[in-house]
Amino acid sequence: MVSSRFHIIQLLALTVTVCRAFLAPTTPARSSALLSAALESLDPKETAVVLVEYQNEFCTPGGKLHDAVKESMEQTNMLENSSKLLQDARDTGCTIIHLPIAFEKGHNEIADTPYGILAGVKEGEAFTQGEWGADFAAPMRPAPMDKIAKGKSGLCGFYSTNLDFLLRQGAVKNIVLGGFLTNCCVESTMRTGYEHGYKVYTLEDCCAATSVEAHKNAFANDFGMFSVPTKSTEVISALKASSSVQA
Repeated sequence: MVSSRFHIIQLLALTVTVCRAFLAPTTPARSSALLSAALESLDPKETAVVLVEYQNEFCTPGGKLHDAVKESMEQTNMLENSSKLLQDARDTGCTIIHLPIAFEKGHNEIADTPYGILAGVKEGEAFTQGEWGADFAAPMRPAPMDKIAKGKSGLCGFYSTNLDFLLRQGAVKNIVLGGFLTNCCVESTMRTGYEHGYKVYTLEDCCAATSVEAHKNAFANDFGMFSVPTKSTEVISALKASSSVQA
């Protein structure tokens, strides 16, 4: 009995030690070293830039949800950064996957008694298939060589879509994520991508939420557990460097 209790105490002590080490603040020097190492593995041939819901409802004045995200978008200059990311990533030969959300008229894909974010989408009839609000925003329209994931009518980009098929078909190992909302669809897609075994990179300057605080909180407290948080300039520099080495 004493021996058993001793082993339990040892196990608890070890658990506490591991948790403390995992949750301990990372020093700037260590963060920089970890980021540099992670970016070195970004090969354009194995990387997909996944763009979540760059549609008029969010991106464009007059969109039903634009006012809700406008401040956060402006704080990081996210639309301009995302547009540049899109073009630069295309130039490196990366896979580009657009991940829009859309609903049939009536939004029957959403439960009759929704709550939370989907309640607002249904009540406002946002992202209705075939309407202007569900169209891609002008700076983020797909090019002929881009791919478009089909079937997204929920929060996670993998659920009910062909995203995983497109990624595996292209032999993708790395996912670079930007879009809306930081702490909703981007986060849900990030977590599932992580669990599916992809190396996920999240772009702080290419995401937006319904408040600046929510956006910052997600990156400060959550994203480092399931992705490599970084910025679009860092990712593009790494992709270009890899391309030049292979040339």
